[in-house]
Amino acid sequence: MGAILTTRNVTKRFGGLVAVNDFNLDIEEYSISSVIGPNGAGKTTFFNCITGFYVPDEGDIIFDGHYIQGLSTDRITHHGISRTYQNIRLFSNMTAIENILVGQHPHLKTLWVEAIFKTPRFLKEEAAALEEAIRLLNFVGLAGMGDLIAHNMPYGAQRRLEIARALASRPKLLLLDEPTAGMNPNESAEMMHFIQRLRDELEITILLIEHDMRVVMGISEQISVMDFGQKIAEGTPKEIQRNPRVIEAYLGRGAAAGLKLETKGAKA
Repeated sequence: MGAILTTRNVTKRFGGLVAVNDFNLDIEEYSISSVIGPNGAGKTTFFNCITGFYVPDEGDIIFDGHYIQGLSTDRITHHGISRTYQNIRLFSNMTAIENILVGQHPHLKTLWVEAIFKTPRFLKEEAAALEEAIRLLNFVGLAGMGDLIAHNMPYGAQRRLEIARALASRPKLLLLDEPTAGMNPNESAEMMHFIQRLRDELEITILLIEHDMRVVMGISEQISVMDFGQKIAEGTPKEIQRNPRVIEAYLGRGAAAGLKLETKGAKA
């Protein structure tokens, strides 16, 4: 199908620290891909470069045929990229429905003057936006919770609400930053199946950062591994599981050396 997202030699520095170093990535359309790596590897910084929170110091980011590095966050959202965050960033004092309505903002057409005077066009668009918000709330499994204040909702429900808000902008590419963080094994398994459903039913591309290897290996078609800002490995889940550089990054040189010896022994 071709790559919907391509990054070439993306580099981001903070003073003398190179957080992302010459990072290349191709994400196939309608795929589920993951970026993994130890804490501090540069994963979230890379997401921030894609979504416009940071401007790369070097390199290109090409999304759906357009160069997007340097664009504002709202323009990148309008192009079709949306995201969630490692630490939930809902509008905590707003209701669930209101949070989703905010996510629809890039596609609303009426002007503030029309909102003040409640023109027919505004009322029609408002009704359609509310209907869509309820549909998304039901889709993510939060039916009947629309009037709840966001910070009063259970943790797992807040995670799903953040995804619903991201979906409200009608993304072609959804970035999920540690979607199972803080979840127990059952909740993580449910989220894993939900992410697959997002791709299959909504036909969107998903790129996630995740530390739960059961989730990563269970749903990813491609995995890219970062360490100290650089890509040290890329491949299928099976390839990544046996890669000595990945094992070294996570477990240290001793574990990687043990893997090499084990592999040599098996060949002998």
